[in-house]
Amino acid sequence: MNHIEDASTLAVAWWKSSASGTQSDCVEFGVVDDQSVAVRDSKNPTGPALLLTREQAVGFVSAAREGRFVA
Repeated sequence: MNHIEDASTLAVAWWKSSASGTQSDCVEFGVVDDQSVAVRDSKNPTGPALLLTREQAVGFVSAAREGRFVA
């Protein structure tokens, strides 16, 4: 897993889940290339982003759906 310091420098179209409500605790995804996906905090678009493989991104989303992330 890698990261980039300023997510706004990535030439990607960012999106967040349609399940995201008006709360500000969302993450956004952007497809970097055929192999990589970026993930950033929607509240901080110029902050860091994680760069994940597609397999890692699927695992991340699966874990979130299963409630394995607890605040």
